[in-house]
Amino acid sequence: MKKIYFLGTCSTCKRLMNDWNPGNDVQLQDIKSDPITEEQIDQMAELAGSYEALFSRRAMKFRGLGLHERELSEKEFRNYILKEYTFLKRPVVIVNDQIFIGNSKKTALEVHHALNP
Repeated sequence: MKKIYFLGTCSTCKRLMNDWNPGNDVQLQDIKSDPITEEQIDQMAELAGSYEALFSRRAMKFRGLGLHERELSEKEFRNYILKEYTFLKRPVVIVNDQIFIGNSKKTALEVHHALNP
């Protein structure tokens, strides 16, 4: 399975999608118009090793809700991501049993190679 979870209004996600040029064999899911499900977030966390690895501390609401002042549990990371799409570190790319999270240059290059072997 090849799947990309992204935010269609995010300029970084758009740029990366253009760079990667995913083929027809890649499923695309805009997390704003098609929210992630419990099953999807659980699958991502299993591949990533934790819900925290999927959580974006850059989200505007992170500070707005005072979450930067608390230690969050794995359950809380999961619930916040499910409740508010902005808390998912993006994009998230799954290629078979590999997961790539975020938009660092290193991750973007790894995704490019995974999608275009």
